[in-house]
Amino acid sequence: MFSSLFRRRSYLPYFLELPVAAVARLLYRVRVRGAGNLPKNGGVVIIANHLSYVDGVVLQLACPRRIRFVGYQGLQARSFFERIFSWGRVIAISSQRPLDGMRKAVQALREGEVICIFPEGGISRTGQLMEIRKGFEVMARQAGVPVLPAFVDGLWGSVFSFAGNKYLWKSPRLLPTPVFVAFGKLIPPEQSDGPVARQALLDLGAEAFAERPALRRNLVREAIRALAKHPGHLAIVDRTAERREVKAGQLLAAAAILARRLRATAKGNRVGIVLPPGAGATIANLAVACAGKIPVNLNFTAGPTSIQSSLRVAGIETVLTADAMRAKLPQFPWPEDTRDLRTEIALAGGKRALLPWLAAAWLLPNQWVASLIAPRQGGDGDEAALLFTSGSAGEPKGVVLTHRNILANCAQISSLSILPDSAKLVGCLPLFHSFGFTVTLWYPILRGCSVVTVPSPLDTRRIVEAIRDEQATVLVGAPTFIRPFLKKATSAELRSLDLVVTGAEKLSHDLHDAFLRQFHIGILEGYGLTETTPVGSVNQPDPVMRTSTAEPQAGKRAGAVGRLLPGLTARIMDPDTGAERLLTETGVLWLRGANIFDGYLNEPEKTAQALRERWFVTGDLGRFDTDGFLFIEGRLSRFSKIGGEMVPHGTIEQKILDAFGWEQTEGPLVVVVGVPDPGKGEALVLLTTIAVTVEALREKLLPAGLSNLWIPRIIRQVDQIPLLGTGKIDLKACRELAANA
Repeated sequence: MFSSLFRRRSYLPYFLELPVAAVARLLYRVRVRGAGNLPKNGGVVIIANHLSYVDGVVLQLACPRRIRFVGYQGLQARSFFERIFSWGRVIAISSQRPLDGMRKAVQALREGEVICIFPEGGISRTGQLMEIRKGFEVMARQAGVPVLPAFVDGLWGSVFSFAGNKYLWKSPRLLPTPVFVAFGKLIPPEQSDGPVARQALLDLGAEAFAERPALRRNLVREAIRALAKHPGHLAIVDRTAERREVKAGQLLAAAAILARRLRATAKGNRVGIVLPPGAGATIANLAVACAGKIPVNLNFTAGPTSIQSSLRVAGIETVLTADAMRAKLPQFPWPEDTRDLRTEIALAGGKRALLPWLAAAWLLPNQWVASLIAPRQGGDGDEAALLFTSGSAGEPKGVVLTHRNILANCAQISSLSILPDSAKLVGCLPLFHSFGFTVTLWYPILRGCSVVTVPSPLDTRRIVEAIRDEQATVLVGAPTFIRPFLKKATSAELRSLDLVVTGAEKLSHDLHDAFLRQFHIGILEGYGLTETTPVGSVNQPDPVMRTSTAEPQAGKRAGAVGRLLPGLTARIMDPDTGAERLLTETGVLWLRGANIFDGYLNEPEKTAQALRERWFVTGDLGRFDTDGFLFIEGRLSRFSKIGGEMVPHGTIEQKILDAFGWEQTEGPLVVVVGVPDPGKGEALVLLTTIAVTVEALREKLLPAGLSNLWIPRIIRQVDQIPLLGTGKIDLKACRELAANA
């Protein structure tokens, strides 16, 4: 009797199955989509991502048929796992005799069983999809059965995962954890392989992540709740003028009284903010959002015409700033209703008005505080903020970011190990920069990090002193802002830093290597755009091995911008034909996920060009390796088509720097742009701050492997390469200079 029961049960024996299922249902609230894609009978191979030790249990709860799992021999070498594998009739794949396990799996499939394998070969310790290993497709083809992809979302961060580089030693979740399982479409056995499987799992991962209930919430209410949970937490160390500590409760109270005043007096639905990073800018953004209005951090480094256009497009009538900023920016087209932040807080009641809100933060449940400060507000797909693109290649566009976008990107960043709640983050990026807006303003509030603010990313010495004095652990910025550290900082001053993360522009090899030599810190490069809120991918430290059976896993890769954040999926498209390519081939990168923007403000044509059936056309050329790391080859706009050949400007720039041994310690030394040419379509122009001749270029670049076609024929020496306030090269200004060469 018992032997027949054991043969029928394909996951656990009958006396364990019911108790395990009961406990699992208490711990996890499982929702399922696509279960109807599973054939009602006959063999099928399920492939799934692997984030925790309970993935199999959750998959069995979600699956209408019984599953038999395939595992690796190392997991059941001894102890408790050996019995579980034996009881569950798990098919073990041995490294010594792998064919035996494969034959058993194929036989089970031919007999009509459902086989599940985790093709990553182990539990991910980064929270991201790892390399898809071979084996599952061999089983499917030999048995002649289809492959069903499945994705489990919601288990990363549980005690059974390696989130935060910890296993088990984490605070357990007291309420049932919402878990979403998405089953994809069946893949015929002859079409199943690693690239197809990765694409399917990425797509399902984005679909599952988008179902998280937290993404439907209101951003500012979540921020107020986070501040009210720990009102004594040191939220900001403001080093704008004198050093000033600001606690979470103080931020909350100041935002509450200012919000009430703005709700009654500010004109229009959007309010402009012109302030450097600091407590004032954080309070202003919080208050505007609490007032039910949209904060718009304006790029005060742009020209008056561009700013005036932004004010008009956004319909901004009221601007919050500081009198000191007005004095520094005489050319800024200030609207009539321009207000000093300090004066507004005083008119809202000042210190006396703060006391009731401070008391509320300490005494009332955080949900009540959020309802008192920001009542009856929407969320999810409603507009939460408006940012303007940097305009590095043209006119700035208004990017509408929703509550869902910002909450999603903060959740995606939080899932990685680079910014835990114990981090002390340097906030020096301007808040009109999407990286500064999300990563150094909203993320620390929601996650509970501390931020040390410095008004300008260009004030390198001041940033170094802030790191040294405050023992900051994380520095984020563009490579342009990081490079001066090589001359203006010592290793001792940066001793407290654990991580340095860059984005906005490509990280050069020489900067990475020089920083590593001098400060013993490897810079981690990420990738994103304003339209991705902004982080799309980022390298992270290699995860530690916490178990005896663990294998090394890579969190970073030289030359790459990291793996896609959880919840994002990608396509690689042919730039000429628009046809889809393999992820491992080079083409235009398309992205889709909950952090992708909904469109440009009042720009339906540009929105239609950028968004194709919810896919964002980044305009960047990229490719993935088999481990899932993304490599950005350059902007499509930074290629010239000469004589029918695509010529990358960035590659030429790097070759010039390497050939001449030039180090960009103070800023960019060279930039290549294309100008119209009646003969070959385009001609290359080199802008450089160093005197050089065409003959010298040819002597250096031809032996380096560049063809004549790739060597600029026109050179113009300039005093400096134009830069934007975000640290990017101002390509529009560069083209204007090149056109006059």
